[in-house]
Amino acid sequence: MHNIVTREIEYTAHDGKTLIGFFAAPETNQPVAGIILGPEWWGRDAYMVERAKQFAQQGYASFAIDMYGNKASTELATEASAYMNEVFEKPNTLVDRAQAALATLAAQPEVDPKKLAAIGFCFGGKIALELARIGAPLDVIASFHGTLKTNNPAKTGLIKGDVLVCHGVDDSMIPLEDVDAIEKELKDADVSYQILRLEGAKHGFANPKSDERHLKTGVDLAYSATAEQQSLEALAQLLKKRFASQ
Repeated sequence: MHNIVTREIEYTAHDGKTLIGFFAAPETNQPVAGIILGPEWWGRDAYMVERAKQFAQQGYASFAIDMYGNKASTELATEASAYMNEVFEKPNTLVDRAQAALATLAAQPEVDPKKLAAIGFCFGGKIALELARIGAPLDVIASFHGTLKTNNPAKTGLIKGDVLVCHGVDDSMIPLEDVDAIEKELKDADVSYQILRLEGAKHGFANPKSDERHLKTGVDLAYSATAEQQSLEALAQLLKKRFASQ
């Protein structure tokens, strides 16, 4: 485990929105691989900050990105839905804000800009996948219980990195047909990919707060320590494979 440094970084998207990401990196004199972390629809909350710290302790510079502005987050499902839908109002907003975050991460002195990854949870899974689909320079792309549907399917040659999709078989929000569809999409585009169909896992399986949020909001979420561990292990192997020279 590495000692880490942390800071908040303010950056601006093409639409003029002021965004505030949380950055964490190992204490090192050598630039390391950088990971952007796409948030669940709740926003850039304590969970995303904790995830950034965890990846930093493993030796990666990590950036929990802000998609709503001024690091907004919420515990209300209605408000989360409104925040997310605002991002979807204009077709380019999601990718523009994500690209701004990736450029901000790549510009940090601790980061090797030739070694980049995007990992997302729920809404953040869509962010990571959509970045990959436009040909962003990513070595690893991972979606944990992410939104998989797209209006911009991958084209052959655009996705250079390895894609990992981790999906709960009992997810009532993202149907299994969407998993089959993205598998066909990735195969047709000649992408190196791995899909984990996790038995007994629901939406939000990677977040320990999912059970509590289910009780509060009625949204069909559930934490699964087993599914979380399987997903994180698959991701760790992929990161090691692509960034082993670190």
